[in-house]
Amino acid sequence: DKTLLIRDILDAGAKISLFTRPRRFGKTLALSMLKAFFEDERDGDGNKIDNSRYFEGKRISDCGEKYRSEQEKYPVINLTLKSAKQPNYEMAYNVLRKNIMEEFDRHSYILQGSALTETDCSRYRAIWEGNAEADDYATALAFLSRCLKKYHDSNVIILIDEYDVPLENSYFEGFYDRMIVFLRSLFESALKTNDALEFAVITGCLRISKESIFTGLNNLDVVSILRNDCAEAFGFTAQEVQGILSEYGMGSRMEEVREWYDGYLFGNTEVYNPWSIISYVNENRYKTEFFPKPYWSNTSSNSIIRELVEKADRDTRGEIEQLIAGGTIEKPVHEDITYGDIRESQDNLWNFLFFTGYLKKAGERFEEDRSYLTLAVPNREIRCIYRDTILSWFDKRIKAVDRMPFYRALLAGECDVIERELNGQLIKSISFYDAAEQFYHGFMAGMLGGLGEYRLYSNREAGDGRPDLMLTPEDWREPVMIFELKKADKFTQLEAGCEAALAQIEERHYDAEYKEEGYERFIKYGICFCGKACRVKAVMESAE
Repeated sequence: DKTLLIRDILDAGAKISLFTRPRRFGKTLALSMLKAFFEDERDGDGNKIDNSRYFEGKRISDCGEKYRSEQEKYPVINLTLKSAKQPNYEMAYNVLRKNIMEEFDRHSYILQGSALTETDCSRYRAIWEGNAEADDYATALAFLSRCLKKYHDSNVIILIDEYDVPLENSYFEGFYDRMIVFLRSLFESALKTNDALEFAVITGCLRISKESIFTGLNNLDVVSILRNDCAEAFGFTAQEVQGILSEYGMGSRMEEVREWYDGYLFGNTEVYNPWSIISYVNENRYKTEFFPKPYWSNTSSNSIIRELVEKADRDTRGEIEQLIAGGTIEKPVHEDITYGDIRESQDNLWNFLFFTGYLKKAGERFEEDRSYLTLAVPNREIRCIYRDTILSWFDKRIKAVDRMPFYRALLAGECDVIERELNGQLIKSISFYDAAEQFYHGFMAGMLGGLGEYRLYSNREAGDGRPDLMLTPEDWREPVMIFELKKADKFTQLEAGCEAALAQIEERHYDAEYKEEGYERFIKYGICFCGKACRVKAVMESAE
């Protein structure tokens, strides 16, 4: 029950409110609720639709006549921009144009009767049917507001959902400036110079005071994740999550859910990712075994994570490693960060990650009139997104590297060359030291992949166990390569780690199966890692 958001908006009295929250935290549902409460909704014939049933027994119904008197009182324009994710401006503009046309269709009942002039009706139909000029669509919300006011004799409420999706998409697709021009006209005409406007509520990930689409807009109240007001209106509180789990017989899973999906702090309120909670409950409610997943990672392109990783210098790579390992970093906070600012500095990129939900606030301090946030990865779900993105980046980067010197050294057993190649790539990589063995295994698999005439096997049953990695040749006369990996806590232990790895290969007879098949040559590698360094030792054998 998030209906107290209605009370809070009315009490605040802001002409335009912008709620910035990460994707999938209930912004669209919140605007649907506001629309259902405030709208004097009509069907195609102009008959009133009663939506009061949605609010019976809800908390807003107990707040008094001051709020009930606002119910179903205003015409409402409800526009979502979340579908504007096309690869070029023309396609994105057409999607936005169709969204506007649909809203004109929803209100087409106002063409009945005599409220509008013939000129208004003609322009209305042109926009509605898709025959109007581009400048008509750029000012369509302001025009629709005036038409609705004439029909209802009441000011209009405007709700705009995910205002910044077209901006984010156009930023990454390369037509940001063109999209800015269209949105500036659309929003300014509707929100800055619109005498028919009662109030507006906008949602998005970032604030817009510097976005240049609202130049000179002074009546904008930005309710960001740093503010305490309306903190519970988006996302689930711990009490709400416990109630959901208990409802579906999953109350004992609260600790697992907290580890995976908690960690967000809106103002001073602890908040869970609602999309992930609902997905988790829906997928596991009929199962005896529960498997948490990174559901949120499937709702976004995660382009900003890729940009951070791909452009990371040595210091930034160290900070990413620190975050993934469960640590924190401190950065100055710029609450008015915009898409156009992202590439101006690395600090801007960190701020963007914070406001879009990829980092959380773990602390805050003020120094010389400036705010500094201590940032951390919110939970295991987001940590998975970082790992998957980094592994994909590493695979892409390795494929672009000339690995022929490395491959030639492998076939010749030249340990010093192999060490040099591996150490060079380790220094440029981003490591997961809270799961070091898994990282080193993935690192080596990436380095070994793509060796022509060889097949790579990972943890395949062989002899009396499973070697970490094996390269088997298509030609039985070429050497089989067996790799056993170890991790050391100190650099002084690297040599001993290699020896232990080689001993394990022998003790568990990892080569037995291949000897029986007739392979004649073997190169057995013991590799030990410590931080971003490794030691390599090899034994070359021929079958007896």
